Amino acid sequence: MNQFTYHSGRGLYINLTNRCDMNCEFCIRRGHTGVGDADSLWLDREPERQEVLDEILGQDYAAFDEIVFCGFGEPTMRLDDMLWLCDQLKKRPDMPPIRVNTNGHASLIAGRDVASRFEGRLDTVSVSLNAPSAEEYVALCHPDAGEVAFDAMLDFTKKVSAYVPHTLLSIVDVVPPETIELCRKVAESCGVPLRVRTFV
Repeated sequence: MNQFTYHSGRGLYINLTNRCDMNCEFCIRRGHTGVGDADSLWLDREPERQEVLDEILGQDYAAFDEIVFCGFGEPTMRLDDMLWLCDQLKKRPDMPPIRVNTNGHASLIAGRDVASRFEGRLDTVSVSLNAPSAEEYVALCHPDAGEVAFDAMLDFTKKVSAYVPHTLLSIVDVVPPETIELCRKVAESCGVPLRVRTFV
């Protein structure tokens, strides 16, 4: 059974796609089939956006602390559908804040700068940094686009932070402390904070 939304902690999560342009060494889907209350987040088909909206509205969504686009794929692979859902959800005054967990490749995937499209739609943009240099990024995350993906991710982060003030970079705590500190400097150069995530 396809699971398009799931619950983890105080968040209501949206699983839009299993497609991703990266293959990170630490990706949770390498060793798990589900997260939170989802037995499996692997999809045999991508949902229609209206299906996802209906599934969200059919729950007590106001009881959650936030709505999060984060599943077993990169949400911005379906950017138009994600932003359409944001527009529909924002119409409801009791809707919690909306966050996207992304690899920061939205503009790279789209082939054009799309940062401005996030304005007024997302409350938080959390971009996975994961490494302090392009070489280390490629070795750890294996982006389809190679080393250019690193600069594309940083460029997107800088640009989207002008439209979504609560933008941050994140890193998983599976790397040495000195790497985390180097990543903190990268985040500072982008004008955003660094969040160190606990590896699940």
